[in-house]
Amino acid sequence: MTVRVRFSPAPTGFLHVGGARSALFNWLYARHTGGTFVLRVEDTDADRSTSEHVEAIGENLRWLGLDWDEEYHQSARFDRYRAAADQLLVSGAAYRCDCSQEAVKARLEASGKTGGYDGHCRDRGVGPGEGVVVRFRTPDHGVTGWDDVIRGRVEFENELLEDFVIVRSNGVPMFHVANAYDDLDMGITHVVRGEDLVNTTPRVLLLRAAMGADDQPVYAHLPLIVNEKRQKLSKRRDDVSVGDYRDRGYLPEAMRNYLVTLGWGAKDGVEIRPIEEIIELFDIVDVNNAPRSST
Repeated sequence: MTVRVRFSPAPTGFLHVGGARSALFNWLYARHTGGTFVLRVEDTDADRSTSEHVEAIGENLRWLGLDWDEEYHQSARFDRYRAAADQLLVSGAAYRCDCSQEAVKARLEASGKTGGYDGHCRDRGVGPGEGVVVRFRTPDHGVTGWDDVIRGRVEFENELLEDFVIVRSNGVPMFHVANAYDDLDMGITHVVRGEDLVNTTPRVLLLRAAMGADDQPVYAHLPLIVNEKRQKLSKRRDDVSVGDYRDRGYLPEAMRNYLVTLGWGAKDGVEIRPIEEIIELFDIVDVNNAPRSST
């Protein structure tokens, strides 16, 4: 199997050090295995994504010494995602819903239940129209899970997963659909990303199966990067922009070496070494699962 990994930044802001580490680990694994590193820009949020952010992300990745073998922009693939969502409607794996948030909340309060959407429109046969979204029909029984390289076995009970929206009322597909479709279409074999995305993984796996896949990529959810108080890094209180480090005169080699030690270390204990040696030694199975301090 030829390894194919991807880094999928959303260009709604600067390149976060956590995102940079994810990109670096994907790049290292691709170069270590002789695989392919894909840059896939998740610019489906037209209101927040900007070309300036896309350019800045690319510049900072190149500053870190990371190159990529293929590049895609999801904004250019909307027709594919809409077609995939339409097929899910045809197969019965998805349905249209005209419930307002207020109506959903009122029904939950009346029933004394908590949680998300209650499946009200599952069998109502709602047609297309203003304010109508498309929801995925999650299974009522069983579990959705995977063997995570870093976290071990992870499972979610399907009955606790709500029927989530896959196409907004304005016709724009949600990122879950784009994610599942693109990983299939691009033959992604390993998904290496932050553990804050663990809760989105069952949705993607369910969509992937509904699209006809009979396999799963290998998942590796990286530990959080925390500050000196063991808090998740926040752009409001911590230094998290790669561009800021660059502007302050940090050397890219130093920044890259610093990022690679946030969760991974060679067995010989040496922390500072040339990138060629890091590539030779790096393996995703050696990543530690504990939160890593940025200080």
